[in-house]
Amino acid sequence: MIKRAAIILSGGKGRRFQDRGKKWKDKALAELSGKPLLVHAILNVKNVADQVIVSVNDEERKAVYSQVLKDQHLTDIEIVVDQAVSHISGPNVAIMSGLRAIQADYCLVLPSDMPFLQSRVAEYLFEVACGFDVAVPMWPNGRLETLLMVLRRQIGLEITETLCKLKRPRSDDLPRGASKTILVSPVSRIKTLDPDLKSFININSEEDLVRLRTRHALGPVTENLKLDLGTLAIPNLHLLQEGAQMLQKGSFSEAQGVFGQCAKSFEAKNSLFWEALSFENQGEALLKLSGLQTESKPATEFDFAGKEAFLRAANCYRLEEETYDDKNCRLLAERALADKAWCESWAMGKAGHVHRYPSKVG
Repeated sequence: MIKRAAIILSGGKGRRFQDRGKKWKDKALAELSGKPLLVHAILNVKNVADQVIVSVNDEERKAVYSQVLKDQHLTDIEIVVDQAVSHISGPNVAIMSGLRAIQADYCLVLPSDMPFLQSRVAEYLFEVACGFDVAVPMWPNGRLETLLMVLRRQIGLEITETLCKLKRPRSDDLPRGASKTILVSPVSRIKTLDPDLKSFININSEEDLVRLRTRHALGPVTENLKLDLGTLAIPNLHLLQEGAQMLQKGSFSEAQGVFGQCAKSFEAKNSLFWEALSFENQGEALLKLSGLQTESKPATEFDFAGKEAFLRAANCYRLEEETYDDKNCRLLAERALADKAWCESWAMGKAGHVHRYPSKVG
């Protein structure tokens, strides 16, 4: 029985790795010490995980990687092409596609541009994830390694499928959507396993291949922290997915009703992130209903109800932010505040004038 798996994400465009005006280069195939970055990533987790797969964004990349792995005698690695999802692409699509392809209890997710992840660090992340839905490293300053985490497969799949249907591509939504998350400190137990913290070196540019820079961050968080984010009821996620499908098909009246039902259910479970998403999508459905009305009175009523739903979503995001702020989890607090501002812009009739995630949050 497969208990542990690893998904290596290698479907990105690597924009910071490119030279302006020159032919596109696949960062995962850039060589370090005579081997492609992708191969380093595979070898680092191969002895820790029972199954290793590589997630890519298209068939052409799969063909190229297949030959590279064959040349490196890595014939037992499966390459999975991201499944098509309407209107979005990105990490959550890749993670969902990878989780669908495995049967493990827990899965390590990592990017292909992290070539020095120590096997003992990967082993520790698996160990500390036991009993949690998500285990993700968090630096002392509250920043997260958003593409390096261990997921409980079944819960992770339910979360990513729901996020994808709601057009949420960012992987930092995974710890927000989980019921039980552990924020793993790199400067606690991990530092005893990897004193120089080389495991967290990322290759973002060609210069990084020569100047291998380890990460250091100052802040108050020096131990693992647990986040208890309410109770996650899978049937509620399924209902939320149904509402998303109705919204996409233009069944706005039915969708807003489903989202309203979801909001009540998530409120009862004290699941602020999902409650906020329910109200947010209800607000969108109601505003679209308003735009379809031929008479001013129902249009005004739907418009008012839609903006009220967005304000309720904003309040949920505010409460969510307070939860993260209490744990000094800076990144997730910023994400929640950005979502709050986005919903408030809709409530004030300024939709489109506020960027969902300002550059300072990136």
